[in-house]
Amino acid sequence: MADVAVALAPVVVVGAGTMGNGIAQTFAASGRRVLLLDANEAALKKGLGAIEKSLGKLVEKGKLDAGARAETLARIVTERAGFPVADCSIAVEAVPEKLEIKRRVFEMLDQLLPPGAILATNTSSISITELAAATTRPARFLGMHFMNPVPLMPLVEVVRGVETDDATIDETVALSKALGKTPVVVADRPGFVSNRVLMPMINEAAFTLMEGVADRDAIDAVMKLGMSHPMGPLALADLIGLDVCLDIMEVLHRGFGDSKYRPCPLLRSMVAAGRLGRKTGRGFYDYGA
Repeated sequence: MADVAVALAPVVVVGAGTMGNGIAQTFAASGRRVLLLDANEAALKKGLGAIEKSLGKLVEKGKLDAGARAETLARIVTERAGFPVADCSIAVEAVPEKLEIKRRVFEMLDQLLPPGAILATNTSSISITELAAATTRPARFLGMHFMNPVPLMPLVEVVRGVETDDATIDETVALSKALGKTPVVVADRPGFVSNRVLMPMINEAAFTLMEGVADRDAIDAVMKLGMSHPMGPLALADLIGLDVCLDIMEVLHRGFGDSKYRPCPLLRSMVAAGRLGRKTGRGFYDYGA
């Protein structure tokens, strides 16, 4: 019965960007009411539009019927008024990868949600333990790291902080399964497993391009054709966002103090120039307007 309660309770999602709107869509598609919040009204509107577009594609492909699409959209609201926050069992944060921004969000969520609710962060690399310290409930705090695109990717890294208790882990594992995901429990170390392995590969691909070892297309072709990767590392970096890749490399470099994690100067330059990948129309590849 506990699993059913977790599966049906409403949820708060903070951050309507690429990850946040995907998380909101995934929860809503599972039958849960979702309060989607974002401090930026334009970002919130864009996030809702992305959800509509994503669900529309599923209808076009025959993976979802029009009625289910409408029901999923109807479960997502953006106003607190009338939303049953007191019944929420979990809130998921998906704001930019900046420690202070996330801390402020969790200070707000700690006050907003009932005492027994879980606070989860979708951070790609920041310490779960450090974020938990900004709240009054570190035992009920953990990482719930979804993969992009959230509605399609099956993995959720469930990240245990120093104070996270077993019940919180068990409930989040059950919740992830109820969402149709495959949870994998990992320890709180910089980058966890996914980005500790992935980001140095992307960073090294940027070094390889910067040093003229091969051009962009050749680097991606080698990894796709030789390593059976569905997407080359430079194209993947554009999908993730070069600013996000840089932020994660900074966390790894700072967390481990090892020069092998130093961010590639080319990556820094591209972020400084505003070439962030698909979301800005230009990264290692050009996506037009």
